[in-house]
Amino acid sequence: MPRNDSNNFVLRQLPAVEKVLQVSMINKLTGQLSAAIITGCVRRAVAIARERWKKNPPAHVDAETALQHVVQLTLAEAQQLLNASLKRVINGTGVILHTGLGRAVLSPTSQALAQEILAGYCNLEIDLATGERGDRHLHIEKLLCQLTGAEAACVVNNNAAAVLLVLNTLAFGREVIISRGQLVEIGGAFRMPEVIRKSGAKMVEVGTTNKTKISDYAAAITPKTAALLAVHTSNYRVLGFTQEVHLDELVKLGRKHNLPVVHDLGGGVLLDLRKWGLPYEPVVGESIRAGVNVVTFSGDKVLGGPQCGLIVGEKNWIAKIKKNPLMRALRCDKVTLALLESTLRLFLQPKQLMKTHPVWRMLAEKRRVVRARAVQLQKALAENGGSALEITLRPSEAEAGSGALPIEKIPSFAVGLRSRTLSAAELAKKFRLAAIPVLGYLRDEYFWLDARTLRDDEIPIVALMAKQLISN
Repeated sequence: MPRNDSNNFVLRQLPAVEKVLQVSMINKLTGQLSAAIITGCVRRAVAIARERWKKNPPAHVDAETALQHVVQLTLAEAQQLLNASLKRVINGTGVILHTGLGRAVLSPTSQALAQEILAGYCNLEIDLATGERGDRHLHIEKLLCQLTGAEAACVVNNNAAAVLLVLNTLAFGREVIISRGQLVEIGGAFRMPEVIRKSGAKMVEVGTTNKTKISDYAAAITPKTAALLAVHTSNYRVLGFTQEVHLDELVKLGRKHNLPVVHDLGGGVLLDLRKWGLPYEPVVGESIRAGVNVVTFSGDKVLGGPQCGLIVGEKNWIAKIKKNPLMRALRCDKVTLALLESTLRLFLQPKQLMKTHPVWRMLAEKRRVVRARAVQLQKALAENGGSALEITLRPSEAEAGSGALPIEKIPSFAVGLRSRTLSAAELAKKFRLAAIPVLGYLRDEYFWLDARTLRDDEIPIVALMAKQLISN
């Protein structure tokens, strides 16, 4: 039979939607999905089968085989709708602020407050003292001002939005001066020049990639200039023959020409990391003390809260930013504000952060503690993996992730698994598709789990997943 005739014969075996709906296995879905949704699943299943068989027709097929094939596809489509797509995973990658895994792990305190807020109503925009309409930013403003030294503060849904809103407010239709060495890409192909352009401001580049001087900024100032923008290159470093303008110089120049200085810090560090044995990263309060007018930073990086963008600075500028109509489009909801407020409160007791703040614990935990956890994981896996797995332990290097501490490696320990029947990639996929997904990384033909990003209470879960995967 010619190929075209063969393809047509195969496609003619595909069942009508009504026939699939009469199958008992499909009828059982009526208690879980509406009739319209089930019909939609059947139609998608038939379409999927048709496209597959057009490209690669089966050698032998009849009407009953085709029907059963479409039924299975329909059940798979329905199950995708019924199963939660967003789910808890266990992070064994060694990347603490893993963007793909939701970045910061929230503290138990934050989780508890969010649950309380979710359970009912809250005073999001009601002043309980007066009973009148309130300002949602007030729930976090006092805390941010206390922790950074700023006069005022507000919050939007992420840091890119914060930069966009600030520049739209301060410099719409006018010029913003920025060093060429600070034209960063902030992830997901979003670049600072594009954010500036979308804000309605015109970007004026000064200096070179590796050297920018205060005279470069001064020479670029014109009557069209609206602001001076400094961007912390938090996700990379330029080393060697370099020069950059210090904030105090930029602030002095801004005051001379009556121009606001905006500092985009990206990561947003509230306390000096060196006190915890970590490398230096610019602290938000330092920018405020240097006289910067407006500072922007992320809530879900080293700060360890939910995804949001924080804006702190002088009262007059923050007031203008709050009144911008874009604020309503970019503002945060009650859950984000509750999570942020409870996270900020942790910084009121900095000596307790290793106990109360998951991100700071993972960043600063002693190497010996991480090794003890790795040994515990190795033992648990050996007890559950039997002879099917080869298990080893060795020193590793974790990292902060999400652009924080970009060139710093954090000493850690990892446990490596090698199956006697599966490749490392196949083993990793099995763990990734487990009931509770477990993610690690591949190296030297092993699937590795880094103990720095694992919690103690997750070790029995990982061991159970290993046991179930091996027995299947």
